[in-house]
Amino acid sequence: MTTLRSRDIESLTEVEAAAELAALAAEIAHHDALYHGQDAPEISDADYDALVRRNRAIETRFAGLIRSDSPSRRVGAATAEGFAKSRHGEPMLSLNNVFSDTEFSEFCASIRRFLGLAPEEPLRFVGEPKIDGLSINLLYEDGVFVKGATRGDGTEGEDVTPNLLTIASLPKRLHAPFPARIEIRGEVFMDKAEFLAFRATQEQALADREARRARGEKLGDAIVVPANPRNAAAGSVRQLDPRITASRPLKLFAYAMGAASEPPADSHHDFLKRLEHWGFVVNPLSTMLDGEAAAAAFQRGMGDQRAVLAYDIDGVVYKLDRLDWQRRLGFVGRAPRWATAWKFPAEQATTVLQDIEIQVGRTGALTPRAVMQPVTVGGVVVRHATLHNEDEIARKDVRIGDTVILQRAGDVIPQILGVVLERRPADSVPFAFPTTCPVCGSHAIRDGEDVVRRCTGGLICAAQTVERLKHFASRRAMDIEGLGEENIQLLFDRGLVKSPADIFRLRDHRDALLALEGWGDRKVAKLLDAIEARRNVALERFIFALGIRRIGEQNAKLLARHYHTLAEWRERMIAAHVIGSEAREELGSIQGIGPAIAEELVEFFAEPRAVAALDDLVAQAPPLPAESAAASDSPFAGKTLVFTGTLETMTRDEAEAQAERLGAKVTKSVSKKTDFVVVGADAGSKATKAAELGLRILTEAEYRAMSGM
Repeated sequence: MTTLRSRDIESLTEVEAAAELAALAAEIAHHDALYHGQDAPEISDADYDALVRRNRAIETRFAGLIRSDSPSRRVGAATAEGFAKSRHGEPMLSLNNVFSDTEFSEFCASIRRFLGLAPEEPLRFVGEPKIDGLSINLLYEDGVFVKGATRGDGTEGEDVTPNLLTIASLPKRLHAPFPARIEIRGEVFMDKAEFLAFRATQEQALADREARRARGEKLGDAIVVPANPRNAAAGSVRQLDPRITASRPLKLFAYAMGAASEPPADSHHDFLKRLEHWGFVVNPLSTMLDGEAAAAAFQRGMGDQRAVLAYDIDGVVYKLDRLDWQRRLGFVGRAPRWATAWKFPAEQATTVLQDIEIQVGRTGALTPRAVMQPVTVGGVVVRHATLHNEDEIARKDVRIGDTVILQRAGDVIPQILGVVLERRPADSVPFAFPTTCPVCGSHAIRDGEDVVRRCTGGLICAAQTVERLKHFASRRAMDIEGLGEENIQLLFDRGLVKSPADIFRLRDHRDALLALEGWGDRKVAKLLDAIEARRNVALERFIFALGIRRIGEQNAKLLARHYHTLAEWRERMIAAHVIGSEAREELGSIQGIGPAIAEELVEFFAEPRAVAALDDLVAQAPPLPAESAAASDSPFAGKTLVFTGTLETMTRDEAEAQAERLGAKVTKSVSKKTDFVVVGADAGSKATKAAELGLRILTEAEYRAMSGM
């Protein structure tokens, strides 16, 4: 078997794979018994993890050979160092929210505008209660469950397969017929009653632990008392020992599809029926709804039922039923155009404002934060709320010592709605917003009509440096596990990390890390491994991680898709400093990149110290080129398109979205770098310029034929 294990898994025959899986099952079971039963392991954690990883990799390659006694199916085969990353076949994106009939009507109108539908065109939706749990992605190959992951950042999550296998309502095999490969999305949750019982056991365990502490006895593992069912479900799925997950009362509702080798249904309603046929539990309250009025009535009904449901919901998700329309609508930013979450009205409470703190962000923005007497709002204990900016404080006349009305809606950051004036202390005074940075003492100014006051200290401001580092390492940026806010602050204070590039030089300072209080070999090794694993990330992540003002995740994706490589982006941004240059015009022509964003990019690359820091970082952690958004056989993959004139069979939005799905770059202006110009009726100067430059001009019909619409 040693000979087989030295071979690449791709080269194994089915017979060899079956033999190795049998041997691995026996060997891992042997080590499990020694480790969990006798506390006498024969091999290191790393060697054990290697066996488990190889077993899982072979099962992924040969899904039909998964054994009934497989370690991946058995509770107790926990890895020692956390969870591996798992990339989703299709992104698990978030939903936009609406809070009223008017906002839902605007959502419906946006669908009609994009698809070019008449105002009276009926829209059929499926309404599904929005469970407050943990979203997961389940991969099935040839009908067999092979891997499950959390949502993570939407592109990749944590591989929690062994833990998910302990959930009784998760089908291990699908009932035929089924696609060869399909991702199923669902929500892991805990019923209210079961949560309360679980919380009671945790509270008792915590009390027992404190009693042992008082007696000077050994304490054992820390006890966590979850605040709500969602936290309980998420914490249970993320246990390193699947036996703990198995002891928790978890349930699963399936509700959506990710990547699939073939479409299993023509409508979302039919897909839910297919899920039930395959063995999944689908929320029985999911309902087909004809039109906006039916959706509004369903929303009111669910609001009335909310308190008596067995589980927590914070709204209803409405999905367009026609899957062909879903595909045409696609996504914008991080959310689908064809679905929305209609949240229930925000919950409110009153509390006392104890202080107003001024925080300095990575772009120098001075942001006021309310510090309040703790109060429970929507099942969550709230101590802080946003006050936005100094104009907002003045407009609401919020003062320290005031009794304030607090609101929290869903996942929205708590906000102060107003002041209870009759409870205002007699000696209260208006809040004086600072004009100097509370960290570095530099002037804090407001530029023009900007409502935000910013520190002018730049690179000399420690707060800005630390916040940029926190952003750089954060989950949606470089996603360096173990390098959270506290550790960033500690490493900065000790002089070990002053720039993003320093993070990747920490391997040269292992002794200094080991000298930190509470940082043993295991913690240091885990952090350095996590850093090494993120040394080469996707270009869009890298650009977002730089923390350039106004460059959020979506703009970072636009830039990565347009320039493809870091070297090309860097070169063109420096060249764009010249007003009227080809590079500046090209930057301004990118669909979604407006003048203000272009100016921020140019200013960043005009700062020599910023470019030097970027080059230092690239030397340590060069990003990967942007992935093509389409199959290589698309005639538009990697090409630049411009649309002009009025299209007759589709809207401009739909045409541009389809081009981007096929890997094209859509720009607003025609240049010699443009590959195709699609002309509709009444095409004007862009069509003329395209002809002058000898560019390829397509009619609407030709574009539809080439794009497969």
